[in-house]
Amino acid sequence: MTESKKITTPFSFKPYGEKEGEEYMNDEQQAHFNKILENWKNELRVEVDRTVHHMQDDAANFPDPNDRATQESEFSLELRTRDRERQLIKKIDEALETIESGDYGYCESCGVEIGVRRLEARPTASLCIDCKTLDEIREKQMG
Repeated sequence: MTESKKITTPFSFKPYGEKEGEEYMNDEQQAHFNKILENWKNELRVEVDRTVHHMQDDAANFPDPNDRATQESEFSLELRTRDRERQLIKKIDEALETIESGDYGYCESCGVEIGVRRLEARPTASLCIDCKTLDEIREKQMG
């Protein structure tokens, strides 16, 4: 894959180098996460465009019902994937809004710091690891 065609994922960034005594979610950290989120969002949009073009270009009315069913199944899977990515773009937009408001990086449930490393692993995280674990336990119990 050539450099110009290389797709960057939200996880192909240089990890933030925390400094001793540095304030949590300072301007530099916020800029770091803003860049990660914006890049991720742009990549997802490129994928959406690629899917639209693929579906327009490859749409064919196959005479064989099996070929038609295979194509419909592939398109259906792509559309489900794009729908999940659309939902992710919404979460990315929400995370970008919390950066602007100064609330990014803090648990929306208990208010503690989520942590730089956790946010690098999951930039849209809005809960600290403890609250997320409790949330998942509740979810399992509810069925």
